[in-house]
Amino acid sequence: MSRLTHLDQKGEAHMVDVGDKAETVRTAIAEGHVVMQAETLAIVRDGEAKKGDVLGTARLAGIMAAKRAHELIPLCHPLLLSKISVDLSIDEALPGVRVRAEVKLTGKTGVEMEALTAVSVACLTVYDMVKAVDRAMHIEGVRLVHKSGGKSGTYEIAGP
Repeated sequence: MSRLTHLDQKGEAHMVDVGDKAETVRTAIAEGHVVMQAETLAIVRDGEAKKGDVLGTARLAGIMAAKRAHELIPLCHPLLLSKISVDLSIDEALPGVRVRAEVKLTGKTGVEMEALTAVSVACLTVYDMVKAVDRAMHIEGVRLVHKSGGKSGTYEIAGP
């Protein structure tokens, strides 16, 4: 395992200097899901949530969150993102909502934190919008599934 880049020689946290790094196209994809009762999923699917359009609101929240990851996560660089997509889908078998975010830029640092933030906030928004009818909901499986670009190259999860 390599040295933690956010720690200096004294072991103190610091922001990594990316000034000398090469600009490359960098992409990150993250996923997660909100598990809920089938009855709650029907409310989401049928657009009957009292707070409004659950999937549309969660999509927008995820996009907004990716843009603000640097404000939420210490030592995270502010980035000029060129693409943010947040896709939410109904999964009757789960039952629940699956969330997948893709973030892209041409720059000197990766976008993994932005993709993970987008998924996390989109999942939290789904939870918030229907929590009144299902307190047993839970968020699972938030993880990075793909990253490409930069010196470390491509990472892809193995398996489902």
